Amino acid sequence: MKLLRFGPKGHEKPGLCDAQGRVRDLSAVLPDLTSAHLGKAALDRLASIDPDSLPIVAAPGRMAPIVADIGKLICVGLNYSDHAAESGMEVPSEPVLFTKATSAIIGCNDPVVLPRDSLKSDWEVELGVVIGTRARYVEIDRALDHVAGYCVVNDLSEREYQLERGGTWDKGKGCDTFGPVGPWLVTADEVPDPQNLSMWLDVNGKRYQTGNTRTMVFTVAHLVSYISRFMTLNPGDVISTGTPPGVGLGQKPEPVYLRPGDSMALGIEGLGQQNQTVHAWNPELIDG
Repeated sequence: MKLLRFGPKGHEKPGLCDAQGRVRDLSAVLPDLTSAHLGKAALDRLASIDPDSLPIVAAPGRMAPIVADIGKLICVGLNYSDHAAESGMEVPSEPVLFTKATSAIIGCNDPVVLPRDSLKSDWEVELGVVIGTRARYVEIDRALDHVAGYCVVNDLSEREYQLERGGTWDKGKGCDTFGPVGPWLVTADEVPDPQNLSMWLDVNGKRYQTGNTRTMVFTVAHLVSYISRFMTLNPGDVISTGTPPGVGLGQKPEPVYLRPGDSMALGIEGLGQQNQTVHAWNPELIDG
């Protein structure tokens, strides 16, 4: 299934994308898509519904964050060796972890608003892993049993804040609107091999990132198992698993960073496409 949420902020509805790419309204079945609906039994009940029995949403409008109550957005740094190289950093011997504030999470086509005085805001297309059942000290060979599905994440980053403001990557990663997710939560049964998904990102129509999850340093299963040693992963938590090369920081001869008016388009094979426009600091675009 391709599960989603649509509608204006504060009035989101649950839905699914049918085989013809049409949005179907699930709100007669459940009030919203929350972490409580991500376990196997709940997903099986949703999968048993005939999509043709659900009303078509002719104009869904805004595509909202895929789960109403994402609890943690945990990110993995330098998980592609060629991205580590373009960043001038060593390939890590263990996964590098950081978190993005939940206030960074937005819908896949919502406005991206640069923080005040931003000089080096950057893009990163990443595979998102949505946890469906609680994971704590899980073994690698059982790790994927805890995954409800997958999504596209744009792990936006303000590089000056991240790298030049006294340490702690979170400063440059958790800015408002710097965590678009979606458009869909694609359930795990539709992604038989998360380690073979093509991914790409364009800025202003120019292709910057082209990659495939097969070149990850640490696989999805490894990451779920590893992270579960340091924190409990709960239903609705999302792991953003790192980015392939082609970020703005790594452009030659000079880095390229986002400016107001820029447009981004990004996607992952089978998981859909995001489109965002970049704006100067404007809290009304965040809160409205």
